Amino acid sequence: MSWKDPNALQIKITLAEIDPPVWRRLVVPWTWHLGQLHLAIQAAFNWWDYHLHEFHIGGLRYGDPELLEDGAFEDDPRVFDEREVRLRDFDREPGTCFTYLYDFGDSWLHTVEIEKLLALDTPPRFGTCIAGARARPPEDVGGVSGYERFLAIMADPDDREHTETRVWCGGHFDPEWFDLTLTDKDVRNALKPNVRRRLHQPKPARKSRTS
Repeated sequence: MSWKDPNALQIKITLAEIDPPVWRRLVVPWTWHLGQLHLAIQAAFNWWDYHLHEFHIGGLRYGDPELLEDGAFEDDPRVFDEREVRLRDFDREPGTCFTYLYDFGDSWLHTVEIEKLLALDTPPRFGTCIAGARARPPEDVGGVSGYERFLAIMADPDDREHTETRVWCGGHFDPEWFDLTLTDKDVRNALKPNVRRRLHQPKPARKSRTS
């Protein structure tokens, strides 16, 4: 059998400090730069891309320098442009991990693990999601501790904050929910301009519409 050069990576992305884990498995072109991987991660977890983000790889920071260096302290580590480095530029050995941080307030840390180098018959032009589990926390919920409190409130109808929290999250939240077909569609479309991501939280079977 002839050797074929790799042209894609299989990666697993897991939200840190949440148990049971929230994770997604993607196949992405290894020619992608980190800015493209950022968009795919946002789509895979259905984040809204409202907040700052950065990658930490080999002790270095990668992101959007114009955004991350605005208001930064003089002794902060330099931010390298995520659009100028590609996945093929880094150590791609299976088991290699790096991190992706989204929302510096809630601090959603994602571990990105390279699982396989793939030599596909047709080089991929976009990313795909091939597996995953559980819904990601709501945006602006307050990080891991805020999410734990949110779940406790949602599970207790007698909690004094239950009604307000239920309205805040749109009326329903199922932490076990995950739809591979919808997520894969979003990841495939992640790089398309002017694509508005839909909110993938499942809706209750019956929803009252009161003004």
